[in-house]
Amino acid sequence: MRASLEAAAVASGHEEWGRGGPHDAGEYKQMPDDTGFFRREGTWSTEYGHFFLEWYSGMLLEHGDRVMDAAEAVFGGTGATLSAKVAGIHWHYRTRSHAAELTAGYYNTRGRDGYAPIARMLAKRGAVLNFTCMEMKDEQQPQHASCSPELLVQQVKAATSAAGVQLAGENALERYDDAAFSQVVSTARGAGLAAFTYLRMNKTLFDGDNWGRFVSFVRAMADGGARPALPRCDTGHSDLYVGFVDAAKERKAAEAKGAATTAAL
Repeated sequence: MRASLEAAAVASGHEEWGRGGPHDAGEYKQMPDDTGFFRREGTWSTEYGHFFLEWYSGMLLEHGDRVMDAAEAVFGGTGATLSAKVAGIHWHYRTRSHAAELTAGYYNTRGRDGYAPIARMLAKRGAVLNFTCMEMKDEQQPQHASCSPELLVQQVKAATSAAGVQLAGENALERYDDAAFSQVVSTARGAGLAAFTYLRMNKTLFDGDNWGRFVSFVRAMADGGARPALPRCDTGHSDLYVGFVDAAKERKAAEAKGAATTAAL
């Protein structure tokens, strides 16, 4: 990495830029405005900042392309669909610098779309872009962190649409409530998701009313966002489960009737 940075600095005509990373980026957990690099008009917006972030994000893109190349070598011709997971880093999204995204290598700021290059890279490979935080709402996030998962998802949706790449999604947190499910359904309907991965299917999913809500959610996703009413007989809010019980009852009744007939003969 250091050698690559030095070479990029020499090519840019600023050899001194290749001696290390930003000196004013602050420390872990420091707020962006408390640093020289990430504050409103910080170093990130200077010529040096553009150079460093272009190089840093470029390394991530090159790595992703190499990984996709290796995946194609293994799965090419098998009919498998390749997808690449892109992290949903929504903290500080409403700030100018988008410090959290920049730190992770996503060169996305208020004036620069950092997801378009990723989408174009995946388009060359015919891969799906898999994005997270589909269940999150802005109002649920800590105000001091200037989060916006909703705007972030909208931006990624626009980037994939422009690049002609399919978008898939998943939830970021372990959620079993209607609010989270409704947000996913709404996002899926608006983004035309190619697939959705639900995290996490564990014992909690079957506790209390969680399973009934999940069944309704799956049906809504399958029906393109509609939420059909459950049958009145479904007191557990899960006609899949009730249907199983009803079938079992009918089977037992038929067996009992058959046994009675045999005994009479």
